[in-house]
Amino acid sequence: MVPRYSRKEMVDIWSDSSKYSIWLDIEVYALEGMELVGIVPKGTAEVVKKNATFDSKRIDEIEAEIKHDVLAFLTNISESVGPEARFIHQGMTSSDVLDTCLNIQLKKAGELIINDLDSLLASIKLQAIKHKRTICVGRSHGIHAEPTTFGLKMLQAYAEFSRNKERMIDAVEEISSCAISGSVGTFANIDPSVEAYVAKALGLKIEPISTQVIPRDRHAVFFSTLAIVASSIERLSTEIRHLQRSEVLEVEEYFSSKQKGSSSMPHKRNPVLTENLTGLARVVRSSVIPALENISLWHERDISHSSVERFIGPDATITLDFALNRLTNVIENMVVYPDNMMKNLEKFNGLVFSQRVLLSLTQKNISRESSYSMVQRNSMKVWNEEGSFYDLIKADKEISTILSKEEIDDIFDLNYHLKHIETIFQRVLE
Repeated sequence: MVPRYSRKEMVDIWSDSSKYSIWLDIEVYALEGMELVGIVPKGTAEVVKKNATFDSKRIDEIEAEIKHDVLAFLTNISESVGPEARFIHQGMTSSDVLDTCLNIQLKKAGELIINDLDSLLASIKLQAIKHKRTICVGRSHGIHAEPTTFGLKMLQAYAEFSRNKERMIDAVEEISSCAISGSVGTFANIDPSVEAYVAKALGLKIEPISTQVIPRDRHAVFFSTLAIVASSIERLSTEIRHLQRSEVLEVEEYFSSKQKGSSSMPHKRNPVLTENLTGLARVVRSSVIPALENISLWHERDISHSSVERFIGPDATITLDFALNRLTNVIENMVVYPDNMMKNLEKFNGLVFSQRVLLSLTQKNISRESSYSMVQRNSMKVWNEEGSFYDLIKADKEISTILSKEEIDDIFDLNYHLKHIETIFQRVLE
């Protein structure tokens, strides 16, 4: 976790104080469940809940000596509880606490990310609607293709992040399980009803079969989903970066009055935020392979996954939370240059209408091959700066005998490319 790329609300989820509070909740709820089936005396949970306190520094001191974090925690809270401490953790194993806690933290982190996505979606939607008919050139392979609108670019991002929100909702559901099943997961020393009680109290579902750990395929799904969201952040960031290039300049990150773009070149206005987001996406994606490799554990349990999750749990969620909020800021404050969009579209003198000429010729009983050849020979002249595509098409004797001047004029009408804009918007927004 790097403070520069962290927000307090997400960081707090992963703090020692938060972790130990969750551990204590799990132990107290487990005692309440045990009371219901007579495993521990009535009132035990209330005594523990009332008296138990923990001290992170004291836990660290104990762990340094005994080399076990959960036992260090249990020893510390026992110091404040009294005789009833002997009932704490009855029939449970460390993974019952650790895995259930981790899933609670991931659930909370995932819910915060869903809120982040809602904010981002709202900002993208506003830009999409605002620029619904702001015409720009569409590009394939980085080369001018046909006219589109900047609103459609934003609408595509809106649809993609809407899918990401649904994926995150599913991932949170996937990870929201609880295991209180004891050593090797057989419930030999604890009743299954205790697990059900704890799960309900914590807003989780029971893990149907947990061996001694909650199966890590659940976690792999969660981190893979984070990675997909990160890749969508990179996709939109990359588009903005390309559109901000000096020779394009159709879109620009907001540049404040006192901002500096370069230590050496005072004229620079660099897309630093979206470049940063591209890098942060790589960090989030780096959690996927370790999460997938965590699925394969030895027998009923080993701890090869533990060290990995101490890194990727906080790092991936904190980084993605920051990235989503940064991207929302970029979209909200983005500067759009419609005039430059039109200049760029017209830069190649009408070549963006080549497909319409091609199709119009085929509608006149000309073979596609012959039509393509006629259009391409004129297109190549435009590439070689030998005139405008419109003038060349009109002057082409072969084409002019097939298409009338009125038909050619109609072919070069930009509004043709906007006729289904409303339909696309309705599909996405309604």
